[in-house]
Amino acid sequence: MKTKLTLTVKKEIVEKAKQQAASRGISLSKMFEEIFEKETPDLEKTESQLAAERLLKRLESMEPMKEQKESDKVLLTQFLKQKYG
Repeated sequence: MKTKLTLTVKKEIVEKAKQQAASRGISLSKMFEEIFEKETPDLEKTESQLAAERLLKRLESMEPMKEQKESDKVLLTQFLKQKYG
């Protein structure tokens, strides 16, 4: 169940919190929930760590790639020849 919460904080803090939530692509309410749902709050993590976690979650949810017939080295060489001649 969700409930409304009213907080009184400095205007500068509200703006920083909104910016941080926006940079993570989530609402301020969602960021607040995430902080207090976890044992270790996300506020202790750097922006790079948070971005890495989001990327890892996306990668884990993706379908596995089909097995390649060619090695990465061969595919890269072919790509570079096509692009740069």
